[in-house]
Amino acid sequence: MKLLKSLAIGLLVSVSTAASAQVAIIVNPANANALSDNDISRAFLGKLKTYADGQTIEAVNSKANSDARVEFEKLVLKKSPSQVKAYWSKRLFTGKGKPLKELSSDAEVLNHVASTPNAIGYVDASAVNDTIKVIKTL
Repeated sequence: MKLLKSLAIGLLVSVSTAASAQVAIIVNPANANALSDNDISRAFLGKLKTYADGQTIEAVNSKANSDARVEFEKLVLKKSPSQVKAYWSKRLFTGKGKPLKELSSDAEVLNHVASTPNAIGYVDASAVNDTIKVIKTL
C-alpha cells in the first residue's frame, strides 16, 4: 500500500511539472543589452528603468492568469499572481509606479516586442518566432 501511495505521489508530481509552461523572455532583435536574472526581475517590478545603453525599458506583461504569466511571476518575480497584484496596487497608491502594459495574447506580445526596440516581454516558449530575440528560457 505504501508503495502504491508513493507511486501515485510521484506520478502527480511529474504530471504537474509537465503541465507548467516553458517561458521565453524576449527582446527586440536590435537590443544588444545584457540583462541578469536580477535585472529582468527588477524591470518587471518597475525598479529598473533603463538598459545599460540608456534606452528606457518598456516591459510588457502577458494576459493576467495566463500560463506563461503565472509561471513567469513564480520563477522570475518569486511571487504569486495575488502578490504581484498587491505589489502594483501599493506602488500605484504610493505614486511610485503604475502596472505594466498588459497584452492579451502571445501574438500581441511578440508583435509589440518585434516592433519596439526597447521592449521586453515573455511568451510561452512554443510561440517564439524569428521576429524577436530570446534572452532566457525558463
